[in-house]
Amino acid sequence: MKKILITRPMPDAVVVALAKAHKVAVRDDLQPMSRDELIAALARFDAILPTIGDAFLAEIFAAAGEIRAGLLANFGVGYNHIDVTSARAHGVEVTNTPGVLTDATADLALTLLLATARRAGEGERMLRAGLWQGWHPTQLLGQHVTGKRLGIVGMGRIGEGIARRCHFGFGMEVAYLNRSEKVLDFPARRVDTLTALAADVDFLVVAVPGGAETRHLIGAEVFSAMKSSGILVNIARGDVVDEAALIAALEAGEIAGAGLDVYENEPQVPEALRGMENVTLLPHLGSATLETRTAMGLLAADNILAFLAGEPPISPV
Repeated sequence: MKKILITRPMPDAVVVALAKAHKVAVRDDLQPMSRDELIAALARFDAILPTIGDAFLAEIFAAAGEIRAGLLANFGVGYNHIDVTSARAHGVEVTNTPGVLTDATADLALTLLLATARRAGEGERMLRAGLWQGWHPTQLLGQHVTGKRLGIVGMGRIGEGIARRCHFGFGMEVAYLNRSEKVLDFPARRVDTLTALAADVDFLVVAVPGGAETRHLIGAEVFSAMKSSGILVNIARGDVVDEAALIAALEAGEIAGAGLDVYENEPQVPEALRGMENVTLLPHLGSATLETRTAMGLLAADNILAFLAGEPPISPV
């Protein structure tokens, strides 16, 4: 019987799936693991199920000494909190959970887009504060969504899911930036540069992976290129967007608004953003449905069970 660590509370089905065959420890702290915890985990457990914020970086592997863990089965698609090169150099495999969270995250992107365009958050705050004095013709006039132009930065599974919803559900024209041309069953136009995409669309949705290559990909140059009526939506990773540049663009009226589910220094969200009525802010809810989070955990568990049985992991990174 092997020892497995789950670094945050998970849906019960995930723990049960692993506990049938192995000894499972569940860390009940809701915060990411500390440096000492990360090092100790590598030495004490055969497999670890970590998630966002559990920073298994190069220096952690270097400081760990003799490493017992053979697998980090990440809970989530993004794994920029894990130094995969260092992990492999120390004999540790890494997996993630692609596919199972596509629909939930794409749905949330539409939630942010619609809420920001139609000023839903602003309206709800007004009503809850007891400030609504009844309907009138010019109250909280937002932007029409149907028939507008959508730009997707990163046409992977989630980007395609967002584009599909916008095309079929709202009759939107879709353009996208991606390393390669995508074969799609709906019309979408590939654009050569990020600034050209930003200038051409009404809504710019960010759906690229996190990591060094995409850090601050969306910055001042992109905001300058966007229409003054443009809205940015980010459901990728917080540091893909230069938060200071976003705040400056919003304050200067370079863009009309933003819908954000992720932040550069989570869980800290700048006061400037929290004070803006034209910004919709959600606490990293992208995959937050019971069905999706359970499916993510079970895929991570399946990766662990396969690895500990001497079989290839299901979804290696």
